[in-house]
Amino acid sequence: TCDLLYKGKGMNLPGFMIGRQLCVVSCFFIVSRVTTVSMDEGEGNFWGVSDALQGLFDTGFLGAVITTILASISWQLVASAFPI
Repeated sequence: TCDLLYKGKGMNLPGFMIGRQLCVVSCFFIVSRVTTVSMDEGEGNFWGVSDALQGLFDTGFLGAVITTILASISWQLVASAFPI
């Protein structure tokens, strides 16, 4: 991976970083949509939670938080723990 990134005087690094960012953003939206819980009218709440917490589930915010932690921050921590 390092040979590809720094081949040609390091000109591949910006393209790699843009591609990585696009991948993270795509994952962000996909996971957010998949983890959105929308209940029909009169069906009750998911796991019997309060209306306010059900409103949070409906936004997809939890998926966004999960994606931010797993797809972005965790890899930065791994990279800082094991530098090249």
